[in-house]
Amino acid sequence: ELLKNIDTATKSLIKLGIKKGDVVSLVMANIPENIYLFYAINRLGAVANMIHPLSAENEIKHFLNASKSKYVIVIDIAFNKINHIANDTNLKKCIVVSVKNSMPMYLKIVYQLTKGRKIKLEKSDLNFSWNDFIKLGEDYNKKIKSDFKGNDVAAILYSGGTTGYPKGIELTNLNFNALAIQSFEACQCLKEKDNVLSIMPIFHGFGLGICIHTVQYFGGTSILLPQFSSKTFDKLLKKYKPNIIVGVPTLYEALLKNKNLDGYDLSFLKCVISGGDSLSIGLKEKVDIFLKEHGANTQIREGYGLTECVTGSCLTPMNYYRKGSIGIPYPDTYYKIVKPNTDEELPFGEEGEILISGPSVMKGYLDDEKETKLTLRKHKAMLEQTRNSLLHLRSMLW
Repeated sequence: ELLKNIDTATKSLIKLGIKKGDVVSLVMANIPENIYLFYAINRLGAVANMIHPLSAENEIKHFLNASKSKYVIVIDIAFNKINHIANDTNLKKCIVVSVKNSMPMYLKIVYQLTKGRKIKLEKSDLNFSWNDFIKLGEDYNKKIKSDFKGNDVAAILYSGGTTGYPKGIELTNLNFNALAIQSFEACQCLKEKDNVLSIMPIFHGFGLGICIHTVQYFGGTSILLPQFSSKTFDKLLKKYKPNIIVGVPTLYEALLKNKNLDGYDLSFLKCVISGGDSLSIGLKEKVDIFLKEHGANTQIREGYGLTECVTGSCLTPMNYYRKGSIGIPYPDTYYKIVKPNTDEELPFGEEGEILISGPSVMKGYLDDEKETKLTLRKHKAMLEQTRNSLLHLRSMLW
């Protein structure tokens, strides 16, 4: 069904005029249409420009102009912001999607009577409904020709933007596929048909790379949550019984405070991962006790990464923990600790900057050659490690 919906969305994109190299902006929440579109855009060799729907108007304008997007697909609650800045962009059309599009009929009615009725779309020539968009491709009967390579950019994600506007990070097909394979191997416990509670937003590398692409890679189920509330965390766990939870430390603080889980059996949990922020030793210990008391035979595992590597690049092992550690690098990923602002490697036990080398490292920053050159540099020791790794792999293949 997923592949069929991706196929349908691809045909509509073709009729819209999307081709290899074009950038399509997705200003969306965690809803099925976002998944169909991400893979449909990729199938054509186009680029998905992932934008936070709660971004301010000027931020959205910057992201659209920086990526040279002519088409945007937006969740209805963010459409008016697009409408306000459209004249300052190169937009040709804006496809509007509602959370209710994929809902069963009874839920559509309930949603429209509650949250849905509060959403008022402004009149605009840009506005093109999801249903009309899907109808575009209904009469397209030609064979879809996929056109992409490993080093082609699949998506543009945005950095935290601690100074000025966030930088656009170009991530390739290889980056996403490598991350999926590495994450699967690093977790050591994932199996086909495992359920993953996909709380992290899809416009973020954590949500898109781990909760969606990695899960689809190993044949799991991504449970999409358009809106997450820590107050209903217990209901989600009881309803879906997920095998894997991936979240930020504040999520696990909410888990500890939820009194509705007192005495509840959580033995279905086999992988609990924290990332996106530092997990304090105190919180780690409390969550581990909580999991044990509720029958879960696992510990909370901390990962570290950055959007320039899609997301995670190291993870604590399944059955081992050393206080204060963020684990070991993913397979085929190398870490080196150097003296800040230099290439000088530091001895064991000294603090410094982390250098990362591996197949998930970004292609570069969008239209920013200067920053790309400053960030992506070749280091002799890492090149030697990579070369030895490839030679070992080649000998195994022969």
